[in-house]
Amino acid sequence: MTVTGTAAPSTAQVQRRLTTAKAMVEAIALEMERDENVIVLGEDVGAYGGIFSSTAGLLERFGPERVIDTPISETAFIGAAIGAAVEGMRPIAELMFVDFFGVCMDQIYNHMAKIHFESGGNVKVPMVLTAAVGGGYSDGAQHSQCLWGTFAHLPGMKVVVPSTPVDAKGLMISAIRDDNPVVYLFHKGVLGLPWMAKSRRAVGPVPEGDYQVPIGKAAIARPGTDVTIVTLALSVHHALDVAEELAEEGISCEVIDLRSLVPLDTETILESVARTGRLLVVDEDYLSYGLSGEVIARVAEHDPTLLRAPAARVCVPDVPIPYARSLEQAVLPTPDRIRDAVRRLVSA
Repeated sequence: MTVTGTAAPSTAQVQRRLTTAKAMVEAIALEMERDENVIVLGEDVGAYGGIFSSTAGLLERFGPERVIDTPISETAFIGAAIGAAVEGMRPIAELMFVDFFGVCMDQIYNHMAKIHFESGGNVKVPMVLTAAVGGGYSDGAQHSQCLWGTFAHLPGMKVVVPSTPVDAKGLMISAIRDDNPVVYLFHKGVLGLPWMAKSRRAVGPVPEGDYQVPIGKAAIARPGTDVTIVTLALSVHHALDVAEELAEEGISCEVIDLRSLVPLDTETILESVARTGRLLVVDEDYLSYGLSGEVIARVAEHDPTLLRAPAARVCVPDVPIPYARSLEQAVLPTPDRIRDAVRRLVSA
């Protein structure tokens, strides 16, 4: 089965609902059962089950030889995963917080991302690098970034970011089976964990068994006619909430869930903007040199006359994420900021 959109499968297909976290774990377990070369390694992925429940129950099912708790050395265990991948295994290495990429960026970018290119295509690196992203929980400047734009900027890696349980499972299966290195980033706010503030959409219908969500294909999470909102991760949930509110004012928002940054589904974005004539990019990554500018540039390079008003964006300004709750909310792409931006666009 291949799921191509974020819309929930029919009740005939699905009789149960999962959190995003459980959907991710189910995908990993299915692939570990299917292929003995799939292993999981990282800090607290074993007995603890991942600090965001991203590997819960896997140790009990597959044992310590395939679910490996590592020392606190990101360079070591990501390097080990790369070595395992080039020797034919399919490791899933969890970087606990994406913010920790700095201590192992050499392994990620100079090895994981480049080995296939530098070998003339003779050596594959079929591994998945997972990490938690996102703010909103007063985790401070070193535990609250998204940084998907950083990975997307560096060639050699696919980058996926699910926002729903059905996509979390399907994208994980696709990532594990892909022969390229895939960076799989999950936002804490979409996981559906009981001890964190969550969106009502963090629990949803998920088909049993094996299916894939294609990497590089965006989904229209809500059709609309007045403005296109391009976004991903938790901001999809915020955008959908805003779209529901603004519909009562007669403003119709089309919400595009990118799901993948690399490859980026430019075609879906262009088709949507051609219908609405207005573009808003909502991105919980930093404003400058990132995804928001890339999306707007692709529209402008293709046909700037598609836009009836200048494109707009709601992003994190170029400052570290504050710890104080009030300051953190001031910089994140909250529903209030999205709502204001849409109103300005449609009145332009």
